[in-house]
Amino acid sequence: MKRIDTDADILQALEALVAIDARLQAVRDCAGDIPLRRSAPGFASLVSIILSQQVSRASANAIEARLIGLINPLTPDAILAAGEQPLIAAGLSRAKQRTVLALARAIVEDGFNLETLCARDAGEAITSLTAIHGIGPWTAQVYLLVSAGHPDVFPSGDVALQAAVADALGLPERPDAKSLAGLAESWSPLRAVAARLFWAYYREMKGAEAAPLP
Repeated sequence: MKRIDTDADILQALEALVAIDARLQAVRDCAGDIPLRRSAPGFASLVSIILSQQVSRASANAIEARLIGLINPLTPDAILAAGEQPLIAAGLSRAKQRTVLALARAIVEDGFNLETLCARDAGEAITSLTAIHGIGPWTAQVYLLVSAGHPDVFPSGDVALQAAVADALGLPERPDAKSLAGLAESWSPLRAVAARLFWAYYREMKGAEAAPLP
């Protein structure tokens, strides 16, 4: 399946999405520019996503900047050598400290490869990622979306996406993760671009950044 690697891929996918679901034209008109939102696959990218769990983008950026100031380059070996103290000093919650350390150990001790993971089927990749302590479906899906350019993942547990879809489509209430996943099935095989569209819509709706990467 073709990956989402360029702005041209985004534009082509948006045209296809509007053809699939005519309601998305109004969403597109309101959303403005739809950023590509890609990062290189690997440990640092996944750590950045872990840091953005359940906090604002600004807070995640600040924590990440402090962490990189203490450990640079941010590699699994460097994390394991440094131990918990830099993670504490950077402001990571206890849960995120455990997750980052578990990820580093999986890579260094077990040979877990985040780069080759990106070439795998999304379902298989998500299963592998969520086997690591502290990595849930949202984190795994966002990693595949931004680091692998996978075209058909949709982080339905993302509260910004839930709010944006409810507002844009005039739903009576904000859908939960299961309901939103069901609704998003109609946007397959381009659900990752639909997610980008609704993140951009949320940005315009709230005047705030919502997506997991700047």
